[in-house]
Amino acid sequence: MTIEIKVPTFPESIPDGTIATWYKHTGENVERDELIVDVETDKVVLEIVAPADGEISQIIKQEGDTVLSEEVIAIFSEGVSPAPAVRAEPAKIADSAVSIRSAGPVEAPAAVAAAAPRTAAPASPAARKLADEHGIEVALISGTGRNGRITKEDVSRAVEIREEVPQEARAEARQYTLEIPPPAPPSLALARSAPPMAESPAGERVERRVPMTRLRASVARRLVEAQHNAAMLTTFNEVNMERVMDLRRKYQDLFEQTHAGTRLGFMSFFVRAAVEAVKRFPAVNASIDENDVVYHGYYDIGVAVSTERGLVVPVIRDADGLSLAQIEDQTREFSVKARDNKLTLDEMSGGTFTISNGGVFGSLLSTPILNPPQTAILGMHKIEQRAVVEEGEIVARSMMYLALSYDHRLIDGSEAVRFLVTIKELLEDPARILLEI
Repeated sequence: MTIEIKVPTFPESIPDGTIATWYKHTGENVERDELIVDVETDKVVLEIVAPADGEISQIIKQEGDTVLSEEVIAIFSEGVSPAPAVRAEPAKIADSAVSIRSAGPVEAPAAVAAAAPRTAAPASPAARKLADEHGIEVALISGTGRNGRITKEDVSRAVEIREEVPQEARAEARQYTLEIPPPAPPSLALARSAPPMAESPAGERVERRVPMTRLRASVARRLVEAQHNAAMLTTFNEVNMERVMDLRRKYQDLFEQTHAGTRLGFMSFFVRAAVEAVKRFPAVNASIDENDVVYHGYYDIGVAVSTERGLVVPVIRDADGLSLAQIEDQTREFSVKARDNKLTLDEMSGGTFTISNGGVFGSLLSTPILNPPQTAILGMHKIEQRAVVEEGEIVARSMMYLALSYDHRLIDGSEAVRFLVTIKELLEDPARILLEI
């Protein structure tokens, strides 16, 4: 029995997608629910799994091809029993095991036996391209991505490690797995996400041309549209975070014990403060649809998350009905899913107001850009000890600059300023958030 493998149904906001990676090839046996292909859209990477035990009899769309919603991309033959997986034996070495680690250079062994063949792990197109450019065999790299997938970061680390290995050791060391260390923390991973430049003679000016990912291109297009189609202005203020920080210090352990390990962060306070503020200023929670203003009677707060693929904005639905612990749980879950490319289209669709936290990267002050069709976005920044005047005395306080970018077509300047002042007042006296006053 043959089955058509189709692209999942896209929402109206996503016109098409791209075949990112085929994990299985024509004639290759697969098991039911085994991952066979990734489809990349402007927002997420969609995983398509095998509908049954069988094999792929025909691949219609190749990697890099553009596909539409529900388009047939392959033909699947059901009923073929998958062949048992053959596990490659580790390479045997006469005297000692050899591996290439980031901790330092490696000396080649005096005598090396023939290595057993290694099954090539799935690798992203960008990873394969980078490996080819540097002459590295993809099969020798241990993938740290989803399902052992080799990412561009894995290849980049392998390139760095190889540069530390003496030239005479490389030929023999190529027979063994490059033991790649665990992925770097998000901030470091983002800093290293750009592909490294190839070695070049001294004095030669080198350039690399790398195509944008669909997500990066989509973000770029939407940000430019936001600046062209909206009368965007930004107002600033600062908030004393001492009260919130005191609450966290006082109740962090009890909060974590009460809510099954959930840690009390800052984002839950900002989400709740934003909900209370937009209730008082409905235009900030509205959107413009041509000549109409759409006022939303619900509060879906988007939380901007930076990933290696680009910026994504998962949405906390009905945030007005959630506790601080529930908001923290959702925020943490979204961060993990964003890191692992597991966010769904539903989780990133809609949203009536957005919060962006540049402070996690050390930003002291910035101007956030609107997330269309929303009419406002709140920017959080780094908490920093600064001298302030209280009752005629100069004291040190933990201060944060806030920025509210808004669409002046709908929101007047005075309304934007009063909205941001409301956020400030709620955070400086967090009891008002809980009492809704």
